[in-house]
Amino acid sequence: MPSLAAFETDVNFCPACGTLLPSLPAHGNVFCLACKHEIPIESFASLRTSYEVVFNKREAKSRKKRKAGEEDEVDGPVVERKCIKCGHERMSYAALQLRSADEGQTVFFTCLRCKFKESENS
Repeated sequence: MPSLAAFETDVNFCPACGTLLPSLPAHGNVFCLACKHEIPIESFASLRTSYEVVFNKREAKSRKKRKAGEEDEVDGPVVERKCIKCGHERMSYAALQLRSADEGQTVFFTCLRCKFKESENS
């Protein structure tokens, strides 16, 4: 079957329209879900795929001595909330969905002065 490919791509993309191909079937050829182009299953026989995962380097933060009452850099939004450990009036927060989707989210607060962490289920 002569190839009239409009795109030069990996074999996991349709050579006719460039759409991502579905998983390989148990038997028979692969059909593109977008344009219905048929790709012979034999074209996947010698396919070798490799991946490389590159992690970002963690930058070392310099720990400068702080004056009393001075806040560190903030890593998120800040709210006026009193820290139960040191009494500071400002905390940063992050909200995550840890429970099922029909339940509220969990909010994690971090004191900007002493770095005390607490959570609240909303």
